[in-house]
Amino acid sequence: MQQLYTSQAGDTLTLWWDKADNAAQYEVFANGRSVAKTQKTHAQIQNVSGDLRLKVTALTDGRGQTICEGDFVFKPLPERVNVKDMGAAGDGVTLETSTLQAAIDALKPGQELYFPAGTYLTGALDLHSDMSLYLDEGACLQGTSDVKDYTPKIPSRFEGYEMMCYRSLLNLGHMDHTATADSCKNVLIYGKGTISGGGQQLCLNVIEVERELLKDYIKSLGDKVKDYENDHTIPARPRGRLINLSNCSDIRISGLTLQNGASWNVHMLYSKNIITDHCVFKSENVWNGDGWDPDSSENCTLFASEFFTGDDSVAIKSGKNPEGNVINRPTRHIRVFDCLSHKGLGVAIGSEMSGGVEDVKIWDCDLINSLYGVQIKATKKRGGYVRNVEVTDSRLSRFLVCAVKYNDDGEGSPVPPAMENMLIRRCHLSGWARNYWEKENRRIEAIDLSGFDASCKAKNITFENCTLGEDARLRIGMCENVRIDAREAE
Repeated sequence: MQQLYTSQAGDTLTLWWDKADNAAQYEVFANGRSVAKTQKTHAQIQNVSGDLRLKVTALTDGRGQTICEGDFVFKPLPERVNVKDMGAAGDGVTLETSTLQAAIDALKPGQELYFPAGTYLTGALDLHSDMSLYLDEGACLQGTSDVKDYTPKIPSRFEGYEMMCYRSLLNLGHMDHTATADSCKNVLIYGKGTISGGGQQLCLNVIEVERELLKDYIKSLGDKVKDYENDHTIPARPRGRLINLSNCSDIRISGLTLQNGASWNVHMLYSKNIITDHCVFKSENVWNGDGWDPDSSENCTLFASEFFTGDDSVAIKSGKNPEGNVINRPTRHIRVFDCLSHKGLGVAIGSEMSGGVEDVKIWDCDLINSLYGVQIKATKKRGGYVRNVEVTDSRLSRFLVCAVKYNDDGEGSPVPPAMENMLIRRCHLSGWARNYWEKENRRIEAIDLSGFDASCKAKNITFENCTLGEDARLRIGMCENVRIDAREAE
């Protein structure tokens, strides 16, 4: 029997479970009473006020079978502290960083900071353990585009390298890859409102400041600058994110619109047990505007969310050569399900994967309007591995395993990357992609296993009971033990 996962936010209980093979429907029981029927692998129970005995039954081949059960212990509702009672204006004009930080610092364990409708203009804020933050409908926590509002810099990691970065809009924990204890835990960020960063303007402002600070270093690189993505790459790396979780555990982000970080929107680093659900990610015009990025982190789950992103909707990472090989902190036990990509690049594993990535499961996702669908990518220099990836019952523009040429600075690993053990089941691969930049669809390979070269072939890739778009094209390159059971959709 599989595990049942639960999380309480106010008086709403959310529960989820791994997909049961070929299940047509699930029924949820609480204290012996049926409370939900769904085809999804998650459900919510409203107005919970007491402990519950939970059971989930899957209807498979016409028969109901219990797949998970467990006990839920109700937590008393937190005491709400209205941020306006703490002096916040919420007028969208007043810079409220110090007021909001004081309100956060004053919260006692178990209290919840409540944001009523309004726009709260702020720079970087630091959250702490054992607190909740609730944004009501019409409430927007709006980050400025002024670089100085995100100083002083803090230790972080961007594109695989640890470095001093500008602070994110919301900062939880302190980065230390040697730490054995969590620096921030038990935090709930939820509601019906919006957390919005300084976006592309803040991105450009950081680049301008950092280009001047780093001009001598950039000049000293000479022709090596060609190893970088473009002339913005080095000065852009110190950008903060929208929400930065470093050395955190047991964090949930739920129900919100998360948009316009200066780079990635939600970045979890050296963290575990991170839940993100029922969120909308928006970063269409932001360079490196990823949605959700688990990085050298474990047991991270994303579901029931939508993406309009300027880069990867999801990017699963674990550091970059040579530093990522030395730190050797893998990302593992990642679950992504019931997610929809309206715009963006889709789900990526890599290219920074030098610490290893394993046990990634994706199901019931619609990525057909993404440029890459599901992409596993690296460079020959990375080292590390990607293994045990499953994609089930999803719609993809394509499935792609490939080498990339960008972001290829750094000393190479003596061992090439290992990419192996991938299972794609009951998926539809259209062979058409939305060209993000030209804003039109174009034909691509529905299955593209172009891989690397003979020194690092992708291995053990199985497509099982899949369908392809009309006249779909395949490209099979440097790989071994590939089995494709796929037919053109009727």
